[in-house]
This record gives sequence, structure tokens and C-alpha cells, in this order.
Amino acid sequence: MNGRLVLAGLLVCSVSLLAAAPPAVGDTAPDFKLPRALDGTEIRLSDAVASNKVVLVVLRGYPGYQCPFCNRQVHDLIANARLLRGLRVLLIYPGAAEGIEAKAKEFLADKSFPANFDLLVDPGYRVTSLYGLRWDKPGETAYPSTFALDLHGKVTFRKISRTHGDRTTAAEIAAAAGK
Repeated sequence: MNGRLVLAGLLVCSVSLLAAAPPAVGDTAPDFKLPRALDGTEIRLSDAVASNKVVLVVLRGYPGYQCPFCNRQVHDLIANARLLRGLRVLLIYPGAAEGIEAKAKEFLADKSFPANFDLLVDPGYRVTSLYGLRWDKPGETAYPSTFALDLHGKVTFRKISRTHGDRTTAAEIAAAAGK
């Protein structure tokens, strides 16, 4: 019986070691491919960073309602888009696989994105989990996060909020990108 407990403990430890951790500054961001909310066109991160510095903004998505903090953050990014010229801004909208596309389109209803912005849908939390950002509690989806990536896909800036607020602003992103 003791041997089984030790083995069970080792299995739990090894599984927790395999859990994804958010990429740190200096790490290469994990590659992914997600569909755009507007038309379903898939965007691969490695293709985006091949030609532009990229900013990944992980939103809360749809935790049962449209997050007011996400709306405020995205409106700030749009209003200050001039600060983000030359950067590709990929907003990630995570959620349960069923119905997430419709909720993402609903989120876009009062927004007009500049040409360098895209809202990507993360059905089933694939990328959110890959990046170690799954906020797995009732009524939650993802930790709101921002990553700035260079032309090689290396993380040059990272901010992860463990609350609903404390979001990255356009001014912070511009400063981190050296603009």
C-alpha cells in the first residue's frame, strides 16, 4: 500500500511539472493557429511574427457575459491605435467551444478595428491552456495577459493579471515596444 501512495505522489508531481507555464521574457512564444472572429480565416503566430512585431492580448472572452474590463481595454487600444502603428495586435478571445464564435462577434459589435488588429477565437481554451493562462474556476476563462513579441517570436514584454482588472494599456504596450 505504501508503494502505491509513493507512486501516486510521483505521478501527481510529474503531471504538475508538465502543466504549461506562461512564456517568460526571453522565451520563444509557443506557436499556434486560431481563426479570426470575423471570417474564420486562420492566423498562425509564426507567420505573423515573420513580418511584424506582434502583441498578443489574451482577453477573458465570454465567462457568461461580455467582460466590461475587456471592453474597456480594447476600446483603449483602438482609441490609441496610433501608438501601436507598425505592430500586429492579436486579441485572443477564449471560451468554451460551443457558441464562442457568436459571442466573439457580439463582442466586436461596437468596435471598429484598425487594419493591424485581429480578434482571434480560442475555442476550448487550446491556446489559453498552451500559454498556461487558463483561469480554471467557476465563472472564469483566462487570466488577462499581454505579450509583446519580436520578429523571432521572442517575448520582450509580459504582463499577466491574476484579477479582472490591471490590464495593459496602449501606452504600456507602445513603451514596451520602444515606440
